[in-house]
Amino acid sequence: MTDSPAHIVEAAFRYYRSQDRDAALPLYADGFSFTSPQDDHIDKATFFERCFPTAGRFKEQRLLHVTPANEELVFAYYEYELSTGGRHRNVEAITVRDGLIQEVEVFFGGRA
Repeated sequence: MTDSPAHIVEAAFRYYRSQDRDAALPLYADGFSFTSPQDDHIDKATFFERCFPTAGRFKEQRLLHVTPANEELVFAYYEYELSTGGRHRNVEAITVRDGLIQEVEVFFGGRA
């Protein structure tokens, strides 16, 4: 039995925060795509080179809600505090298919 999409998303956030790249890599599909206001459909290799190593920018990050929308789509609502100050909230729409994260779309929020 495979983990639910919500559990896979929670694990991905946990591995990001702990910077456990070896544990995180198998959660992402080869055809993975990441989009944010700063990135336009970057691939898995670029995501792990550019975005994954950024956890050090955060003093704290915590998931507030992980909400399945359907069998594949999960919304992750989280709050973080930058090490330079300022607390913010974002939402990610994450598609998990066949146990792998296929796509992440990040929507930047404002100050918390």
